[in-house]
Amino acid sequence: MSTAVVVGAGTGIGRAVAARFVREGFSVAVIARRPETVSRVAADIGRDGGRVLPLTADSTDEDALRAALDSAEAELGPVDVAVYNAALIRRDAPGELGARGQLDAWAVNVVGALSTAAHVAPGMAARGHGTILVTGGMPRVDPGYVSLGLGKFGVRTLVGLLDAEYGPAGVHIASVTVPGAVAPGTAYDPDDIAEHYWRLHTQPREAWEHEVVHGGVPAP
Repeated sequence: MSTAVVVGAGTGIGRAVAARFVREGFSVAVIARRPETVSRVAADIGRDGGRVLPLTADSTDEDALRAALDSAEAELGPVDVAVYNAALIRRDAPGELGARGQLDAWAVNVVGALSTAAHVAPGMAARGHGTILVTGGMPRVDPGYVSLGLGKFGVRTLVGLLDAEYGPAGVHIASVTVPGAVAPGTAYDPDDIAEHYWRLHTQPREAWEHEVVHGGVPAP
């Protein structure tokens, strides 16, 4: 049975992506900071018989994150798909947020994704296949969201760097850019967004995409 890991498995996109892979027969580990969050998600999406493993880690705590990823592999098997969905979303204009706040946001939005990818990608590369997907956003510059904009533009660069390193070995790395507020029943319904993650994972190598923008809004 194949294994997927979702870091940042809250009630929105993370839960929807985990549920999508469970429906395809994957064993799925869901990782978030709060035990009650992952327990609720695991109980919800595992009720139809899928195997869902709840794990707790803060994505900015590299040791805890790596330990959770190791636990997922030990319990469920080698990771075939890793999804990084953690983000710190808040409004801040230029100069409004101090250096510490900017660094904290960068740690969640970018460094956690790097830590996740760097931990699972070597094994994927050794096996000759695997998928790493990161939730992106901010397809256009918005001075009302400085820390988030920097982070999401950083995610685009990270995807390119990881693709250059691990793509030749068969690891598909991409981002799903969501240019609006996620809510059920809207144009940004998490279940609709989750379809991009499944489609990216199942793409043949000759057709790999490295960024999908939900709704088709062009990125700069």
